[in-house]
Amino acid sequence: MEGKEDAVREERVVEARARNISHNVRCTECGSQSIEESQADIAILLRKLIRDEIREGKSDKEIYKKLEDDYGETVLYAPKFDLQTAALWLSPLMVAGGVAAFWAYRKHRRRSNVHVLALNLIRGVPLTPKERETMLKLLTPPPSQYSPSYWWQRLVRQ
Repeated sequence: MEGKEDAVREERVVEARARNISHNVRCTECGSQSIEESQADIAILLRKLIRDEIREGKSDKEIYKKLEDDYGETVLYAPKFDLQTAALWLSPLMVAGGVAAFWAYRKHRRRSNVHVLALNLIRGVPLTPKERETMLKLLTPPPSQYSPSYWWQRLVRQ
């Protein structure tokens, strides 16, 4: 009786490991489903192959390696990190870094603009309207050469 229970327990372990591996392997025929979900012939064969490999005593890593060698790296849902896939893995970080750098540059430029600092200094000082107008003329920065109106004027002149 105990031998039968051990066999049932071992079969449950094989089944659980096989399902775990099958969820992480892409069906080569369907492409969008794992071999666990797919009913394609190749998926059924791969599930059987995985169970046979487990019964032979192979580790999960060995099974993944065999599948990768036989069917290519695309058969695995989690491709490994190497030189070829580095751009794919790091591109979100590079985009986020670029956006953060652009934001920091704009914030720094806005804070260090001398005209803005000078305008902030005179805001609390009581001035006559004529003095205020003169100060604003002196302290207002010239229009940016990269504004849309600059490009439009340059295009019209040519």
